[in-house]
Amino acid sequence: MRDQENVAAVPQNDNVAASPTAEDAANDARAGETMPGMDELLKKAELAAQEHHDAWLRAKAEADNVRKRAQTDIANAHKYALEGFAAELLAVRDSLEAALASGDAAADALRSGVELTLKQLTSVFEKFSIKEINPLGEKFDPHKHQGVGVVEADADPNTVVSVLQKGYSLNDRVIRPALVTIAKSRNSA
Repeated sequence: MRDQENVAAVPQNDNVAASPTAEDAANDARAGETMPGMDELLKKAELAAQEHHDAWLRAKAEADNVRKRAQTDIANAHKYALEGFAAELLAVRDSLEAALASGDAAADALRSGVELTLKQLTSVFEKFSIKEINPLGEKFDPHKHQGVGVVEADADPNTVVSVLQKGYSLNDRVIRPALVTIAKSRNSA
């Protein structure tokens, strides 16, 4: 009988260990709640990736729009940069046309009109920082002057002795150098 008791006792012990208890089932359910499944994690990652991709596309489109607007603004700035200057010159042109329209004007009246027109032009140049370069008597500066000849003169060597054509600068940048002749010493051969 003893053997029967042992045999009967053994299966009871095995059944208890093999069958899940209510506590084990509850633990498994809680573990399932705290740890999402791989499918859920994949869906979340795909949604996040799609959101980031959409945000990147919007940022890229905005950057392209900003670049295009900047290019348009630059093109317009180049195209219309001289608009103010041109508008100021229209008055000078009107004065010259009026002088030519008066066919029987005396020489003095014509001269007076040309002098007034020159004053208008000088005023426009001053307004837009266009400065005259008239280097008579100054040392030759190859950055501002263009030497067209060298002559013997009583002046110091390398000095401008005559100005054939005045130069002009715009905001301290030479837009046309002055055409000048330069002195050399009389002793030089």
